[in-house]
Amino acid sequence: MREIVLDTETTGFDPLSGHRVVEIGCVELFNHLPTGQIFHKYLNPERDMPEEAFRVHGLSASFLANHPLFSAVAVEFLTFIGDDPLIIHNAEFDMKFLNAELVRAGLTPLPMKRAIDTVPIARKKYPGAQASLDALCRRFEIDNTHRTHHGALLDAELLAEVYLQLIGGRQPGLALAADKTPAQVVAAKIERLRRDPRPHAATAEELEAHAAFVGKIKKAIWLKDEG
Repeated sequence: MREIVLDTETTGFDPLSGHRVVEIGCVELFNHLPTGQIFHKYLNPERDMPEEAFRVHGLSASFLANHPLFSAVAVEFLTFIGDDPLIIHNAEFDMKFLNAELVRAGLTPLPMKRAIDTVPIARKKYPGAQASLDALCRRFEIDNTHRTHHGALLDAELLAEVYLQLIGGRQPGLALAADKTPAQVVAAKIERLRRDPRPHAATAEELEAHAAFVGKIKKAIWLKDEG
């Protein structure tokens, strides 16, 4: 089973207000294990970088001006993710930005049903607890001390580790093993030899020997009815 853990960085919060994607990071999982295959691109947003966004990810407009437009890498991006599930933290945010970029490039947007959002998974598993990526890293003792800024690839790598912990570690099937009904034990079939019933009626010789034996016993209970 192939899954893609995905994250983006943007110039703001709303693509309808002219904000753009400036970084995409993807990590490939196969059977819940990282394969080492990644997709990572910085993108030229063709606009300025608001100070608030710069403080989050540290990507300046001058740095991004030397990188390709989304339209130039869109096909490569779509080829990498294929038709596989997308693991995203707060999926609605990233999906609306990616779809705005895809539509702008004249391509078909991604269906929301492809996204697996780790935020509600975390909230369901740990009700009332913080569900931010940093909080989940602390909970699962995942080292994120090198995360001085948000970064799409770095956050996708951290999210991959968090996701695997949320679903039960790298062997999620083990958590379900105890609930499965054990395989039915088939009893070995034993062939038994058939014997004819043993006769129980006493022979004449046995009756005569018994009478002789009883005659030697004083006050034998066998003789009470005869007395």
